[in-house]
Amino acid sequence: MKICIIGALPSSLINFRGELIKSFLNEGHEVIAIASGSTEIEIDKVEQLGVKYIDYSVQRNGLNPLSDIITLLNFRHIFDTERPDIVLAYTIKPVIWGGIAAKFFPSIKFYGLITGLGFAFQKGDFKRSVLTAIVKILYRFSLSSCKGVIFQNPDNLNVFTNNNLVDDKKTHLVNGSGVDLCHYQRVALSKKAVFLLVARLLGDKGIREYAKAAKIVKKLYPDAIFQLLGPEDPSPDGISIREVNQWNVDGYVDYLGEASDVRPYINNCSIFVLPSYHEGLPRTVLEAMSTGRPILTTNVPGCRETVVNGKNGFLVEKENVEELAEKMIWFIEHPEQWIAMADASYEIAKEKFDVNNVNRKLIKIMGLNS
Repeated sequence: MKICIIGALPSSLINFRGELIKSFLNEGHEVIAIASGSTEIEIDKVEQLGVKYIDYSVQRNGLNPLSDIITLLNFRHIFDTERPDIVLAYTIKPVIWGGIAAKFFPSIKFYGLITGLGFAFQKGDFKRSVLTAIVKILYRFSLSSCKGVIFQNPDNLNVFTNNNLVDDKKTHLVNGSGVDLCHYQRVALSKKAVFLLVARLLGDKGIREYAKAAKIVKKLYPDAIFQLLGPEDPSPDGISIREVNQWNVDGYVDYLGEASDVRPYINNCSIFVLPSYHEGLPRTVLEAMSTGRPILTTNVPGCRETVVNGKNGFLVEKENVEELAEKMIWFIEHPEQWIAMADASYEIAKEKFDVNNVNRKLIKIMGLNS
């Protein structure tokens, strides 16, 4: 079969879907990888997987009717030219506009992979409410004739079914994108209290709460280290590099910039932190668990699937700076508990989030197994 896999960024095709693409190829299928805004280096890396790459035009943030129509027409042209048997799209615009474009081709089996609800689904002002209403209408129309919709956590699945965005008979649940346990190998813990957050610089990743908690903890334990790794993001929810650099200057958060390989940074930390407001299922946390790290994250959809509270880490209330700081202090004062929690994280990653098991389930859902 010929499969089109559509993502937002070419880097995500490599980092998040690379193993899935290899699984498709191993099953004997032809794969076309589709993303937007690629460089020559990124195209080369994607094509090294053994697939054809096609770039499309998209405005990633916000709703712009003209830009979105161009994206829809791009997808329709690609489908008309390539004539795929199956299309798998992930992230909001590929799912919406890819799903609508697939309606013009009855022979295409379209699958949407929901990797999180995103900024548009979060509560906010009137403008945000209008955006949420529009996005729901678009999702409902896009997914009305799909073959299946795949979710990474049960909370997101329930949001879609409760809002009648998709027929519950078409829904499937998998354990995130999975993690390659061979690539992210178990590494001994640092003996120092080194906390690490890896995320794009977005408000809803809980980065400001992380900085505020670090400031509180630093007053009591000045030797504790709080690191932040991740790129800027043009989203309306983006945090400016100026704000982040000020935390660095003030001495309570060490901003490490961005990196194509996060392993050295995870290997250097003793506690991995993600105070996110919402996730599909956070890949960075899975990577940290595979490396054998205690986890401190929020009790929200996606994040809560990664932690057995008190066993491999802790869940704290979203946006609760005081509780976040309290758990950071607990880790500093109980270093003898780190190894047991690290062991538990690794075992959970191995049993629940192994990328090979996740990909086998995706292949079965799409009827692609030999």
